[in-house]
Amino acid sequence: MSNKICPTPPSLADDQQSAERGFASFIVRTIWTVLGVALLIFLIFLSTRQIRLSRIGSQVVAIFVYSALIAIPSILLLNWVGHRFGEKYPRAIIAIHALMLVLTAVAGTFAGDLLLQLVGIVSRGFFWSEFQWTLPFSIVISLTFGLSIASFETMRYKLQAATLELRTRQVDQERANKLLAEARLSSLESRIHPHFLFNTLNSIAALIPSDPVRAEDTVGKLASLLRFSLNANQSGLVPLRTELKIVRDYLEIEKTRFGERIRYAITVPESLEDMKVPPLALQSVVENAVKHVAAQRAQGATIQISGSRESDRIRLEVHDDGPGFTLDAITPEHGLGNLIARLELLYGPAGQLEVARENEKTVVRLAFPA
Repeated sequence: MSNKICPTPPSLADDQQSAERGFASFIVRTIWTVLGVALLIFLIFLSTRQIRLSRIGSQVVAIFVYSALIAIPSILLLNWVGHRFGEKYPRAIIAIHALMLVLTAVAGTFAGDLLLQLVGIVSRGFFWSEFQWTLPFSIVISLTFGLSIASFETMRYKLQAATLELRTRQVDQERANKLLAEARLSSLESRIHPHFLFNTLNSIAALIPSDPVRAEDTVGKLASLLRFSLNANQSGLVPLRTELKIVRDYLEIEKTRFGERIRYAITVPESLEDMKVPPLALQSVVENAVKHVAAQRAQGATIQISGSRESDRIRLEVHDDGPGFTLDAITPEHGLGNLIARLELLYGPAGQLEVARENEKTVVRLAFPA
């Protein structure tokens, strides 16, 4: 069973409202673009004396018609081309935009001349001469304004995407830090739980007369376990070597309580010991086996810890001879529930925690990228 957590899907009403807001924003930008382009063209023609005061009304209408018939199809095509081919052909997108602008300039100028001829602004006998005179201006102005706007929109889109990605990473990092803090707190609470602490100290006291060396060693392991639970690496990852040491210390402490009821073996290749793993990940799985198997049965438990690397993935396994369990019963507050959430944040779908029954044993398997 994968640890993947499915996000709550947005409602249809939210999608519809978002689409309506996006469409309204697009319409507003299009209107302002057409009016802005028409005004700039009018000012350019006025400054170059291309506009006659005696025909200023008809020429303003003509400028607006050309601007609308060229700008609106250009905006639609540039948006479509940018979303369809922008990421696929990033180096050729400017040339594609330029080609689209030339085509819309030709088509818009032709349609504009037809419309102006129908309303009587362009005489019927001067259609082609008007088209030939207007087309070069339309192409130059379309390329100038179109490529400028397309470049601005592309940079704006990239900035928005980068901002969204940064915010998402910050939220994920904050959540990962929170989960790691909860894991450390949970681990520390389990260490200073009255029963655990009393039993451990009682075992140490019992060892002092008969085996003072082992009693001293157990005190050191308890201190090391408490220190690690409180000061786990803030980066969110620790060397596997460190994690294995904590697991050994924990199991040796529990052996002072349960004696031969806890039998364990660790077979992890040395080549994996420098690999980075989530702190308290393996230890949480081992603790689960001790609490729910060894502590609950007179015969105790046999726990086997192994590790391997398959291509670019690390696999850590904890086997025990208990009755088994399923992840369906695990709540987010449970140690394994917290571990599942941390794997999701650290590795996404590539981080997995699975529980299976193999050869009459329970196998808890951790798998994540190396």
